[in-house]
Amino acid sequence: MAMTIVFPSSILNPKKIDEDMFEEYQAVLETEELKIILFDYDSWFNRGRLKLTEEPENEISAVYRGWMMKPEQYADFFSQLFEHHIRLVTTPEMYRLMHVFPNIYPFIAEDTAKIMTFPLHTTIDVQTVKKQFRRFMVKDFVKSVKGTEFPVFFDQSVSQEEFDKWMNVFYKYRAGLLTGGICIKEYLELKKYGEHTNEYRVFYINHEIASVCRNSLQDTFTAEPPMAMVEKYKRLDSVFYTIDYAELSDGTWRIIEAGDGSVSGLSVSQNFRSFFKTLYLLLN
Repeated sequence: MAMTIVFPSSILNPKKIDEDMFEEYQAVLETEELKIILFDYDSWFNRGRLKLTEEPENEISAVYRGWMMKPEQYADFFSQLFEHHIRLVTTPEMYRLMHVFPNIYPFIAEDTAKIMTFPLHTTIDVQTVKKQFRRFMVKDFVKSVKGTEFPVFFDQSVSQEEFDKWMNVFYKYRAGLLTGGICIKEYLELKKYGEHTNEYRVFYINHEIASVCRNSLQDTFTAEPPMAMVEKYKRLDSVFYTIDYAELSDGTWRIIEAGDGSVSGLSVSQNFRSFFKTLYLLLN
């Protein structure tokens, strides 16, 4: 039975694919078992109204591939699609579990950095944090502000005044995308191969390992995460999710991120057509 991939449209043209999703779109077109439905990006993300390029007559199963949504927005998206006879394989409960890091943390805690959580827009006592972590990084419950002037990590030298000023910067960058609360994570020293860390993204589909791909632009010949660790997390409570593994400076491995498969990007080195073929086979 054919499965449908639901993609966002271009913000400029609701009948064309989002430009950043074009490679995936092309790969799906080349996979005969998969169909495509687009939804109007501008109408959905800016006005909360779902407009589709077509509506099935009977209920179909589908996978969303696109941009992140807050859990409550995804729940609305799921519900509105179902009204149009489209049932996403990832339920709102699955999405919330994998997309919001503190939700999945208890299930992966023994293989990832320790965390502390705080409500949004409250003063975080940095002395308390420094008692727990020698170095630490700041995210909300979903994302950091990597790629800005915000520090990659803080150490024991940071004062309360400095930290409060940096938190104002953090809130400025995350703005309307803020999700859940503030997540303080123990900073892990990653191993470098030249200029690149050694990170891998694993897609899990229907409790099987669908792909294990380099995810930090590293060279071809780098160590891979231990298969026992990768296998260990096949049974999390979702049918479509990702876990990112990274090699530490001492040669051990840790989980550095987890995510919902619908909104996790494919790796640069990944064979997109092979990925979608595997997705179809594992979900049927």
